[in-house]
Amino acid sequence: MTETTAKAQADACMTDWRTATDISAPDVALCAYAEKATATPGEMNVTDVETLRTHGFDDTAIHDATQVIAYFNYINRVADCLGVDLEPEMSQGK
Repeated sequence: MTETTAKAQADACMTDWRTATDISAPDVALCAYAEKATATPGEMNVTDVETLRTHGFDDTAIHDATQVIAYFNYINRVADCLGVDLEPEMSQGK
């Protein structure tokens, strides 16, 4: 994959991963996992983890992804609570 293709895929995923083209089934599963963990964390269950396993993620990868997802959710909530302004390049997506 070229750097240009990778950037285009990343940009498409940040816009809306559901409509992004040329992303792998494991990436789609991970995006769905991240979205659910972010929007409805209380509804997460073993099925969500099993879905990632069926897409080739091992326990270490699932753990690492969950840590990253949870960290970004945490730090965004802290920033929101404290009224931290977005960096200029971050506000372009809104």
